[in-house]
Amino acid sequence: MPQKNSLVKVAVVTGGHSYDVPNFYRLFRDLPGAEAYVQPMDDFAATPLEVRQSYDVVVFYAMLMDGPVDEGHPWWAGKPKTAIEELGATSQGILVLHHSILAYPKCPLWNELVGIGERSFGYHIGENLHVHVDAPKHPILKGVADWDMIDETYTMADAGEGSEILLSVDHPKSMRHIAWTRQYRQSRVLNFESGHDNQTWANPNFQKVLAQGIQWCAGRV
Repeated sequence: MPQKNSLVKVAVVTGGHSYDVPNFYRLFRDLPGAEAYVQPMDDFAATPLEVRQSYDVVVFYAMLMDGPVDEGHPWWAGKPKTAIEELGATSQGILVLHHSILAYPKCPLWNELVGIGERSFGYHIGENLHVHVDAPKHPILKGVADWDMIDETYTMADAGEGSEILLSVDHPKSMRHIAWTRQYRQSRVLNFESGHDNQTWANPNFQKVLAQGIQWCAGRV
């Protein structure tokens, strides 16, 4: 059992969508209380189970739209279907970040993780948002008040039953709920729709929600 004052070990799983590599790495390198290992889904899925489960939290920043399947790709791509199906077997936390909410659209397991059964979507880049704190007493939102930021938005269904809403926006080009928590098997799950690029990553409130969200997913707060 990790000590509460030790760094949270985080796997940051990418794939299926380009991103600003230097600033993304800087975001996670400078995140307080966390030790992040950014890796493509191929590497995560090819890693032995005991290594995957050694992470306190898995952050998904991947927009993989096919599968997941274990067959039909090179051996070095591992078994992504198996890796996904093994999520929640321990108290390891899960954070579904930005375009990962859209991933695996035909996968019932991912629907359950996200809490949205039908995930068809539209998207709008560079929208000005006023973010409202819906659950100010939640540990993820400690010290966070309403704020403004620029981010990509999605028009899609909102989180369903079993979700606790943390953050919302009132914008014609966005889903209303942009952060919510769920329980998936033994795992705490945070879904956070924000995080398109460095306009968002550099926002102190986004960083605080991400950092405290990782701590909460890990069971540290």
